[in-house]
Amino acid sequence: MDIRVLNLSLSPHPVARVMLPVVWQCYNSDGNITRGSSDGEMINLNPEGVYRISRDLNKLVVLGCNTLGLLASGLPGSQVYTACLAFANDLSTLEEGACWGVGCCSVDLPMGLTNNLIKMAPVGSGTLDVCPCDYAFIVDKGHYNFSKADLHMNGSQTSMPLSLDWAIRDNGKTCADAATQPGYACKSVHSECVNTNNGPGYTCNCTRGYEGNAYVDNGCTDIDECARPADYSCHGKCKNIDGHYKCNCRPGYNSKDPYTETCTPKFPLPAQISIGVIGGILLLAFLSFIIIIRKERRMRHELYRRNGGPILEKASIIKLFKKEDLTPILKTSNIIGKGGFGEVYKGLIDGVWVAVKKPISGNQMESNQFANEVIIQSKVIHKNIVRLIGCCLEVDTPMLVYEFISQGSMDDILHGGEKKPLGLDARINILAASAHGLAYMHSQANTVILHGDVKPANILLDDNFMPKISDFGISRLIARDNEHAALVIGDMTYMDPVYMQSGLLTEKSDVYSFGVVILELISRKKATDPGNSSLVNRFLENHKKGKKSTELFDMEIAEGSEDLLQSLTELAIKCLALEVDQRPTMSEVAEQLVAFTRSHQV
Repeated sequence: MDIRVLNLSLSPHPVARVMLPVVWQCYNSDGNITRGSSDGEMINLNPEGVYRISRDLNKLVVLGCNTLGLLASGLPGSQVYTACLAFANDLSTLEEGACWGVGCCSVDLPMGLTNNLIKMAPVGSGTLDVCPCDYAFIVDKGHYNFSKADLHMNGSQTSMPLSLDWAIRDNGKTCADAATQPGYACKSVHSECVNTNNGPGYTCNCTRGYEGNAYVDNGCTDIDECARPADYSCHGKCKNIDGHYKCNCRPGYNSKDPYTETCTPKFPLPAQISIGVIGGILLLAFLSFIIIIRKERRMRHELYRRNGGPILEKASIIKLFKKEDLTPILKTSNIIGKGGFGEVYKGLIDGVWVAVKKPISGNQMESNQFANEVIIQSKVIHKNIVRLIGCCLEVDTPMLVYEFISQGSMDDILHGGEKKPLGLDARINILAASAHGLAYMHSQANTVILHGDVKPANILLDDNFMPKISDFGISRLIARDNEHAALVIGDMTYMDPVYMQSGLLTEKSDVYSFGVVILELISRKKATDPGNSSLVNRFLENHKKGKKSTELFDMEIAEGSEDLLQSLTELAIKCLALEVDQRPTMSEVAEQLVAFTRSHQV
């Protein structure tokens, strides 16, 4: 079989990162397999065994209810086995991120695997509602983190990345054997041989002070340490030499070790007295600075406490950033959005791009209420919802840190300065995935979460145009059996008229707003144009007259798709029904959009 290679590294640990298939199978109510992958396919990496599945970097993962996953490797009669058993009875027994046997099981691999055969077998009967399908795969230890939603992938994840150790395995020669025989692979002058720890064989590295490719003649070249002060310390004058570097203090300065300690000047007595006077002044300035710092710390601690820090500490489910962590990001040049809520900044934290939302000062929330809002958002884990990473409480108005979504909002794509081409398939996929995200908030999260401000500007798109619902910080935790009035919030253009009159936010309020989004996406017209003409009213008038809305459809997608666009219009009109009970749920909207997607692709 063909194996997709993601990347290949030479040193310090030679690793090939590849994609291998996920074994999966789905069942019907009788317990019979209805569909799945080619269970039991032997994957041979290569006959010579140059590549071996890394024991240190990979693990075997099994997902399912009452499911045994078995891994076999080697030739018949000398095979090595390992297995993992996953049990689960209902969703309440599952825990996000936990893979210790309940719904998800993981186990380390044996050494020396040059091939693998994965099989699965049921152990007892599972629950289709919880586990309609079972999965087994080998994966990089740092790549996969269990999510309840993964039990419903239904074969959407066909492969996983894993790491292979590779080495020169010329008849199992070690460094001592290979160095004296023809074909020795470490060809560069400044190279060294390293015995592999995963089976017989060896690899080659450049020696200290050199870098490059140890497998070719003159492949290892000298490192200019002086050009890399961050990696090679020198507190004096640096001079590069072959394989190393020299570090000496300049004339008039000395140091016990200029490689690690600062070079200090050799001062005469008058200079020392002058420095003493200056030092006294600096000491007073330093003490004043310390007093200011302590006052600042006390203020930060008080803000941290007032903004609900102790509550979030106990919850321990979200990262709490210090003020200095976010200060480098809060620059005018990093602003990517402004609005009534405040400003959004783009920046890097620990090598990851994030969006920092800084609200307008003075919009404070009672500490317990804010902490509860953060806890609610942090528990929302769905591929179509923007993930809350953490928050900063050491400021007047807390700042929130979200994952950064690269392509901006649907509003930017539809109505921005440079309108980007967007086919009908892409638009329906965006609508279906967005509906799934809202349906999850309404009926699948631990608690009912209402968005309250659904609109194209709050539907963000990643590099693959996968939508992610954002900006539901205005949502409130609302009990299913205890509806109550709240302040009217959100964009008036997309707002449910019933909500505006009653002040009562429900799931059907979000359904109404989503209906407006459907019309805006298929027409590429703003919900309200500069002349205050309502897009919703124009579609509704055509509907009342029994007339198709062909003239309102976006010409980019209209040709040959009028019937499908009219079906989307009818779905939107159902969402816009003034009788709340006549509106579908977001789950029903999502199912209908998926059906449209399938019918259009046939």
